[in-house]
Amino acid sequence: MILFATYVNAMDFLHQTIPSIQPANVAVVVNQQDDNSKLMGDYYLKARGIPPKNLIVVDIPKIPVLEPAHFAQLRTTIDAHLNPNIQVIVLMWTTPYAVNCNSITSAITLGFDPKQCDDGCAAGKKNPYFNSASRSPTQDLNMRLSILLPTDSIDLAKAIIDRGVFSAFKLNESTGYFLKTSDDARTKPRAPFFPKDLTKIESKKIVMRTIHADSIKDKKDIMFYFTGLVNVPDLESLNFMPGAIADHLTSTGGILYNDWQMSSLKWLEAGATGTYGSVSEPCNYWQKFPNPKVLVEHYLAGETLIEAYWKSVYWPTQGLILGEPLAAPYYKNTN
Repeated sequence: MILFATYVNAMDFLHQTIPSIQPANVAVVVNQQDDNSKLMGDYYLKARGIPPKNLIVVDIPKIPVLEPAHFAQLRTTIDAHLNPNIQVIVLMWTTPYAVNCNSITSAITLGFDPKQCDDGCAAGKKNPYFNSASRSPTQDLNMRLSILLPTDSIDLAKAIIDRGVFSAFKLNESTGYFLKTSDDARTKPRAPFFPKDLTKIESKKIVMRTIHADSIKDKKDIMFYFTGLVNVPDLESLNFMPGAIADHLTSTGGILYNDWQMSSLKWLEAGATGTYGSVSEPCNYWQKFPNPKVLVEHYLAGETLIEAYWKSVYWPTQGLILGEPLAAPYYKNTN
């Protein structure tokens, strides 16, 4: 297994000559039927300096799950407004978050996959962008990366956007937490990809902690938090750094309003800038969840949050990616 620091140093050399995704490469999609969506679309354009021409207005019902036929109309509308420079599509709403058993982010980026819905626990379709060196997925792979930025709460949506913007201002000392919990079914799939405890990367001002615990409490310096539980306790006691990424391996985190497992929204409410969750029962394949090693390596090498997340999931059909896509706390620290 490649050491974190060795890989990051190699990627640093590459990224010195290749610019990150820029605001001009981002399309923002808002829903005519959702007032918060329209309001936060305007806020995001201004916060990130995204050209107004990159705003796309669609008209879809504000429901959790779209039917495939309705989604096909949505994607046709979005595609008709995209120019060749667009690399990223931001869906500025909370619902819909799924297309049948597919997440809406995977369906927008890779197309709707009806076969996965025959058996959610079957192997998924490989992500061609997985652990890729590409910095231009549109040109290299004919795919545009998508992400959901939830807007049901105006205050939360603004906070997520602001965290992403603030992530570029100053690199503070931070910690990545990788938890081996008592829930073996949800921990063991990703545990092989956790770093050695107390791995320190001086140039990034970060220490990696891999610990045996069901949760962490009262930590104030979190950049990464990866765990496996149905519900993660003590989130209210934590402080996440701008640009922080956190998620939990469980079956239905991407079903954003549910009463039986913790919603991925809880990570954003706690202070994370990006997160991930499954919208249908995936079973506990590591391939259907973010690979922490791959994600952390790409993020520390200066890539944006959306690049790091999309590159970390091998079978992404059922996985919903949420947050502010342009967060890149390590972009200016790649030398």
